[in-house]
Amino acid sequence: MDTPLVELDSDHPGFRDPEYRRRRDEIARLAAQHRSGDPPPRVEYTPVECETWKQVFERLAALYPSHACREFNAVFAALAYKPDAVPQLADVSAFLQERTGFGLQPVAGLVSARDFLSALSNRSFCATQYIRHSSQPYYTPEPDIVHELMGHAPMLAIPEFADLSQRIGQGSLGATDEQVECLATLYWFTVEYGMVRERGQLRAYGAGLLSSFGELEHALSGSVEVRPFDPWEAAKTPYPITTFQPLLWEVPSIAAAFSRMNEYLSAS
Repeated sequence: MDTPLVELDSDHPGFRDPEYRRRRDEIARLAAQHRSGDPPPRVEYTPVECETWKQVFERLAALYPSHACREFNAVFAALAYKPDAVPQLADVSAFLQERTGFGLQPVAGLVSARDFLSALSNRSFCATQYIRHSSQPYYTPEPDIVHELMGHAPMLAIPEFADLSQRIGQGSLGATDEQVECLATLYWFTVEYGMVRERGQLRAYGAGLLSSFGELEHALSGSVEVRPFDPWEAAKTPYPITTFQPLLWEVPSIAAAFSRMNEYLSAS
């Protein structure tokens, strides 16, 4: 019998589901066997997994026109995801390669901040292929393929966003553990939870917002403190990981976020 690759915490929705745990290991082994430079392996998603994707897809897609930034909405339309089938990482990676030179690198689960940022420096994004547990389709305690493909992938097709991601990754090369922690925090407040003001209206560009309808609605509810993005201040600001974000940072454009990050990294 194969040794399990994936360890789930006792409060994970799939902890007591042996079939889900078997499936997580099956998909994790595909990532573990993947050879660098090859297209991501294809996964034959089950009807249950496709139904989970559909539930989240339809709820998020309904919010995007009024909550997501215009660049995201343009790419989301071009990707032409279907509600009834989980997209393949290989197909989306090829789309990104053509648009911005970014590729999706399959991983079994969470990787260290240093390894994740190092991959970004080479325009490679570490992406999972499993999907959240069907009992809680609108919640996941970790990144899954919904988060990767609904949140990150469309934004990585935007040149300014792809450059921002790579620049943060480049800043981690040779950095101390403390500096990597600061960069991971900045990644959180920009790539994951960034806001942009378009024609006077706040819109989301961060993947953590764009892949969670709860976070997305909360971010634009008017009950969240939103500050102009200051990387020096943001890098030292703590944030919760189990509740909605109480503080977000806005930029006038994604290019402005890249410019501010470049200033920060050049001065570090």
